[in-house]
Amino acid sequence: MTLRIRLAALAGVVVLALVAAGFYVLRVQRDQASAAGSAPAVPVTDLAAALTAPHIVFRSTALGSGYGKLAVAPLTAPDGPRAFTEASCERAYAVAGRSVCLSARRGLTNTYKAHVLGPDWAATGDLPLTGLPSRVRLSRDGALAVTTTFVYGDSYASLGQFSTRTVVTRIGHKGSSDLETFRLLVDGKRITAADRNFWGVTFADDDRFYATAASGGKTWLVRGSLAQKRLDSIRTDVECPSLSPDGTRIAFKKHGGMAPGHWRLAVYDLRTGVETELAETRSVDDQAEWLDDKTVLYGLPRDGATGAATSDIWATPADGAGPPRVLVPDAWSPAVVRTSSPR
Repeated sequence: MTLRIRLAALAGVVVLALVAAGFYVLRVQRDQASAAGSAPAVPVTDLAAALTAPHIVFRSTALGSGYGKLAVAPLTAPDGPRAFTEASCERAYAVAGRSVCLSARRGLTNTYKAHVLGPDWAATGDLPLTGLPSRVRLSRDGALAVTTTFVYGDSYASLGQFSTRTVVTRIGHKGSSDLETFRLLVDGKRITAADRNFWGVTFADDDRFYATAASGGKTWLVRGSLAQKRLDSIRTDVECPSLSPDGTRIAFKKHGGMAPGHWRLAVYDLRTGVETELAETRSVDDQAEWLDDKTVLYGLPRDGATGAATSDIWATPADGAGPPRVLVPDAWSPAVVRTSSPR
């Protein structure tokens, strides 16, 4: 076979692949539109009214025109009518007056963006984003934002089979801090291995934070300092930490003796070192959020869901003493705003 014939054959294969991919995207869009058109109406409330009291911000997964949009519900009735914003996000986090929205546009090529949203839910700036969106958090005053993306791989199921990039940005200032450039010390010994990964940041203040560090098939809860560019290990087998409102405990997911790709939720007391496993026995692949000092929130895909990615936000007591319950149906990526918002 001549080179010209080979090139022509290769071109034909590429064209067929592109056509097939195009038809697939169109079919998915058609199926999603059909499902949305037949979905029951979602009860809606006024956005300005919902923001005047403590509330929860989340990604709506209810089928219909609001699917994927950021929504707001009052903490007094989180499972009731929701107010919709115009922001569409894959992952999001919010504090009073500011949010960060990680979005994805999928097709023949995928594009990902991280927008900072102001009081009117419109974008006021962008954050560095180098791959598939995974985690996002803001400091309590909204001054710091952090994103985690997959540079390669698309889950945390198998250590060593993915690479993450976690970047902290002081909003309104130039430059960002990539955790890859920080010193990592485990039991006082510096770790410089090329397979280091970091994800799941939760802020304590405008300097101190907690995160997951991984290397050599192990994970650690680490305490970090932006000023010192340093990470120190606290304990092993901790992923996606979330600091309680009173700053005394960390909610997290752990492997324990579970199979790869499965995690158990637990709470670690920073003062006593005591770990408490929560009553949720299903595998949770999420960075937990705190409803208050007594209750942990997390997202779970709905059992038996088909078609669109339907999920719910669940709540379970932080002392492990009570059963899980659905807090917000048809929802994902919760952020609790405990003060009225100036939006």
